[in-house]
Amino acid sequence: MSPPQTLDDWLARCEHLHPKTIDMTLDRVAAVRDRLGLRFDVPVISVAGTNGKGSTCAMLECIALQAGYRVGLYIKPHLVHFEERCRINGEMASADSLLPHFEAVEAARQGVTLTYFEFTTLVIMRALAQASLDLVILEVGMGGRLDAVNAVDADCAVITGIALDHTEFLGPDREAIGREKAGIMRTGRPVIVSDPEPPASLAERATEIGAELWLIGRDFNFQGDKQQWSWSGRGRRFNSLAYPALRGANQLLNASGALAAFEAIRDRLPITAQAVRNGLAMVELPGRFQIIPGQPTLVLDVAHNPQAVAALALNLDQMGFFPVTHAVFGAMRDKDITALLKHVAPLVDRWYLTDLPPARAAKASELASEVRVASGSRPVPVSEHASPELALRAAAAAADPADRIVVFGSFSTVGGVLKDGLPRLTARHLG
Repeated sequence: MSPPQTLDDWLARCEHLHPKTIDMTLDRVAAVRDRLGLRFDVPVISVAGTNGKGSTCAMLECIALQAGYRVGLYIKPHLVHFEERCRINGEMASADSLLPHFEAVEAARQGVTLTYFEFTTLVIMRALAQASLDLVILEVGMGGRLDAVNAVDADCAVITGIALDHTEFLGPDREAIGREKAGIMRTGRPVIVSDPEPPASLAERATEIGAELWLIGRDFNFQGDKQQWSWSGRGRRFNSLAYPALRGANQLLNASGALAAFEAIRDRLPITAQAVRNGLAMVELPGRFQIIPGQPTLVLDVAHNPQAVAALALNLDQMGFFPVTHAVFGAMRDKDITALLKHVAPLVDRWYLTDLPPARAAKASELASEVRVASGSRPVPVSEHASPELALRAAAAAADPADRIVVFGSFSTVGGVLKDGLPRLTARHLG
């Protein structure tokens, strides 16, 4: 086999290094980390949780950039390009800049089998460690305790909303999942919990290891009206804040967690009120209740578990009147599809269901039976499509200018639309 030459070559190689897609252990990652000499000399914030991780990371990044700091961000999964996962000073890393780090991890591996996620996590963390930065933000993957990101001792941990997801790996209830997320805590270091109803297992773990627990509603909080909001922490307040540029009902929880993290490390990384205002006003994150203007209106959201879809349904309900709502939907088979559909089915008038590339994705035909059950006695048209692009084309062709199209579910669904669907739609279909 010829050695990898391009980013695509390396990614293809990473997919075949380990017999499992997910291998819940840190030993192999830690061994390669040590051989790489991987360490950070600047503050590191790790962010775990079921929902809200990406938004929290994006807010942390944008506020720190507005404060004048050099910031590295590892965020995942990507929607279109792998390089989206590695951001340095607000810009996506280039494919070529990542190649030396793939080579270094491969050399340090010395036969250790790493999963795709583990290998690429080490690659991006090495890229960030060697950049000239003031702050590193690491989004934790599926869990926490055994996630590859947890091979790094973060200076501050943030745990966002916890819901039922990946139960086959993380446990059957919120308490069990909370214990896994709590694995990112470190003795004597702050952990910010922005879930307003956190599992008791989080506080139990913090007490057990002596982590400095910050709870929303106790150590920090927010309040607001329709025009503005304010935040208060242990020793600081921010008043008259504009709402974050990221839309959605839960974004103030995410923003509050981000501000608490900055307060917790303020002795190393002070943040001004103006940086907070500018950062929240300018933050962007594709695929999180992202509204693309035009006719019809297009909404993109990577909601793929019941809690996230419930938030999506609330956000959709607050948008105003649309004669018809068309939904493009694709999801993984291991999701609780029945539970998530019940939240949004009453709002959808026409469904366009799509197959997705991953092997664990549900087929459109499987989703169709779930949609019909969720819709109950209300007859709704349901069509099946081979790709997100084709599903979006069908929705756009059927929609009137005053309607809206909602694309939601797996990252593969929204990513497929961003990659192939939107660029190819005619102006007649979408404004």
